Amino acid sequence: MDIKGQAAIVTGGGSGLGEGTARALAAAGAKVAVLDINQAAAARVASEIGGMAIACDVASAASGEAAIAQARSAHGAARVLVNCAGIAPAARIVGKDGPMALDAFRRTIEINLIGTFNMMRLAAADMQTLAPNEDGERGLIVMTASVAAFDGQIGQAGYSASKGGVAALTLPAAREFAKTGIRVMSIAPGLFGTPMLLGMPQALQDSLASQVPFPSRFGRPDEYAALVLHMLANPMLNGETIRLDGAIRMGPK
Repeated sequence: MDIKGQAAIVTGGGSGLGEGTARALAAAGAKVAVLDINQAAAARVASEIGGMAIACDVASAASGEAAIAQARSAHGAARVLVNCAGIAPAARIVGKDGPMALDAFRRTIEINLIGTFNMMRLAAADMQTLAPNEDGERGLIVMTASVAAFDGQIGQAGYSASKGGVAALTLPAAREFAKTGIRVMSIAPGLFGTPMLLGMPQALQDSLASQVPFPSRFGRPDEYAALVLHMLANPMLNGETIRLDGAIRMGPK
């Protein structure tokens, strides 16, 4: 799909993988709506790429609907949605102080999984109204899973469950939307240089990076974005979750 001149939406676009993707899509000629719960972060990125910033809580139906409507009003219905919004809290199911708070688990599921589904359902409804291109394609939805969906570590129960749900959602969504020419893909990043990891002590960063077989470093947001662009260019990519991880397989802890 040629994204030049087309509308695109990136959730979590104010930092990390979402910011990298928003920048890459804008550089490719897309009209980018940068969605983030942090309005100031979204505004910073949008001002630098010539896009528009929209405050959005992806886990809220009302907030998601309003954000999609605002993006549509400015750019038209989006042909591309990239879901990068998410959180990664760490907690054992049963820790020193007893069982994990149920609300902590629920919040992770609500943002990472329900939030991803929320934005997908809304964007897909808009995509279905668009005219197909010469390949019969109307749009592409990219979701962010994680290697934790497959190699979940101790303390990642909520995060792994949420990202496993994203991976499991990919194929049924792709099958449902196939008749209208909308593709659905997921990316499962490994250790990437996002604010969450880069905020750790340097010694811990170095230790984590050394666990990646090759290249032995954190991935960069532009490398995630490059895979999104390849997914746009290759219409045979559909219904699959691709690991982007330098061949890492996470240990139990």
